[in-house]
Amino acid sequence: MAKQTNESEQIEQTIINYFTKEQIIESNRYKSRKDILNVLLESGKTYTLDEVDRLLENFMKGKVK
Repeated sequence: MAKQTNESEQIEQTIINYFTKEQIIESNRYKSRKDILNVLLESGKTYTLDEVDRLLENFMKGKVK
């Protein structure tokens, strides 16, 4: 007798949240980085938190000209 499994058990869903520039700038997580994010992020575009963290990290590692 074969065991039947539910499709939801076989498929693991990953939910990725996207946020606007305004939502990110107003969040408590990035409160101390508002000025930098205002320059780095584009209006009308959405970002994941990982993308924002990567942008900040790359900016902070940049060399001063």
